[in-house]
Amino acid sequence: MLRHRGILSVLLLLVLSCAVKSAAADEKKVSFNKYVKPILMQRCAGCHSGAEPKGGFSLATRELLMQGGDSGPAIDEEKPATSNFLSRIHETDANLVMPPQGKPLDDEQKQILTQWLEEGVAWPEGFVFRSAKTAPLELQPVDVPNVTGLENPVDRVLFDYLNKHQVSINELVDDRVYARRVSLDLVGLLPSPEELELFVKDDSPDKKEKLVERLLADREAYADHWLTFWNDSLRNAYHGTGFIDDGRRQITGWLYKALFENKPYDEFVYELLSGSSGAEGFTRGIQWRGVVNASQRTEVQAAQNLGQVFLGINLKCASCHDSFISDWKLDDAWALSAVFATEPLEVHHCDTATGEFAEVGFLFPQLGTIDATVSREERMDQLANLVVKPENGRLARTIVNRLWSTLMGRGLIEPVHEMDRQPWHPELLEWLAADLVAHDYDLKRTLKIICNSRVYQMPSVAELPPEEEFVEFRGPVVKRLSAEQYLDAISVLIHQWQPAQSPEQTKDGRGQGGQYGAILAVLKENGEDKPADEIRASLSNRDPLMAALGRPNREQVVMQRDTFATTLQALELTNGETLDTLLKTGAEYWKANGPEEVDRLIREIYILSLSREPTEKELLIAQELIGPEKDSEGVQDLLWIIVMLPEFQLIR
Repeated sequence: MLRHRGILSVLLLLVLSCAVKSAAADEKKVSFNKYVKPILMQRCAGCHSGAEPKGGFSLATRELLMQGGDSGPAIDEEKPATSNFLSRIHETDANLVMPPQGKPLDDEQKQILTQWLEEGVAWPEGFVFRSAKTAPLELQPVDVPNVTGLENPVDRVLFDYLNKHQVSINELVDDRVYARRVSLDLVGLLPSPEELELFVKDDSPDKKEKLVERLLADREAYADHWLTFWNDSLRNAYHGTGFIDDGRRQITGWLYKALFENKPYDEFVYELLSGSSGAEGFTRGIQWRGVVNASQRTEVQAAQNLGQVFLGINLKCASCHDSFISDWKLDDAWALSAVFATEPLEVHHCDTATGEFAEVGFLFPQLGTIDATVSREERMDQLANLVVKPENGRLARTIVNRLWSTLMGRGLIEPVHEMDRQPWHPELLEWLAADLVAHDYDLKRTLKIICNSRVYQMPSVAELPPEEEFVEFRGPVVKRLSAEQYLDAISVLIHQWQPAQSPEQTKDGRGQGGQYGAILAVLKENGEDKPADEIRASLSNRDPLMAALGRPNREQVVMQRDTFATTLQALELTNGETLDTLLKTGAEYWKANGPEEVDRLIREIYILSLSREPTEKELLIAQELIGPEKDSEGVQDLLWIIVMLPEFQLIR
């Protein structure tokens, strides 16, 4: 069949693509964030930043770095190889070498810094080496300018930035592209042909706002879709490690209800961190079988996950030793872990007991303290209250940055779990966060504001490889469908959804089908029902196709999935049994239930899957495949072609 003849060509293209990326990588400039920043943070910033940098030399900003210190300029831009900065790291005199303590920099680190200087000392705009502990927590006021013709605050805040970078805000995608984009982003589903045509024919000036309202009002579709986002973040799995011996608990029922009812985000976080009924599985973590590293104790897991998901702080390094990539210390991670402990918690350094016991504490003591003498439940309640304090702007900044990243393809800060970095537009981050707090932490409101902005409606741009430095915002980034979105799109195309599992579950929600039973209970409570034959991929267990497409096993927090195609994905998509079975089912459906006229059948398939009519050339090719008798294998080949198209697999 056609798909088999095309496998080698698909794989060849993939290999060539990887080769091109590899060749391009060899020619790239050294990445500041990936290579330079960790060296400076680990070995230099401790002495040469802050209010009183040693030797008068600060590298807090590029300007201060270039200025130098008591010994004169640190970098000679005309002859970087002779710079004092480099001579001190190559120094052999123990009294002069930098850094003065610990091991000298190795040859690779020296080469990275040398190349960095030779290439012009690249420095992300606005980046500052500063202590995350002392950075302002409270949200900063932002003046939203009045701009004629622009009503959306996102557009108005970004207006000067876009003008400066000569980015037009006037060129927008057409209605079909917008409808497909916003439907997939907000509820994870392709727009139906009927809904699409009504939208395209609507001449009212507020039709996009009405479409966004309608999508967000579909509580079940919204909850089904955003369940994926939060399952990844909260490690909420339906089966796998920990469930056999009660070492893990689902939070599916609580989570689905929170999404279905659009629970205010501060309440959402409070209930998770305080261990409210149904949500306690998050702080409970995974009780690993056998002997594990001390940094994976359940209490330490809770601290790591809290920091990563809700505050954009990476505590995983600091759980073993003082972090090499940030200023978080071993004591910080274990003090937060001690909040969740039921007994004194001995600190471990690189998995070796230190003989010292952690003192209960919070990462930002300026927000308040936690009483170490009260019960675990009371400590967790105090912790949860500190995290959701309105003065803790970091909570709001972290989630609005994640929502921006989900909709626009790249965050205001990247990666989204490292919020110590400088955003490419600080005012927009502050405004979005402040607006969320001012409107009772309503996440749907934030989604609505972004999706109604003109910048969201701009033509999409190609994504930079993850190691590339961010240059400037020029529009939404092209996004791949998630594994769940891809499966749901196929379900729409073949008119068959995922099979429902038995809703039977144990008291704690474990076992096959436990997630389904929990969700049925939520819907029943709200007077709604879910047809047994319309189960979204987010509610199904991970199959080989979803695994290949990047759905994680949820044994660790995943805040962003990988975006680049892999060889495994190419193999599974072109010759996998799961997809083959689905498309055979789809071909049988279209042959038995589709229009008698071949042309009309082809047009319906295109509109349903791609939100557009086929071109004349596409129509001719499809006619040849299917033939006048609607050959079943020909229909299947057409479906294979459709689901392999970048246009189907991407959100543009």
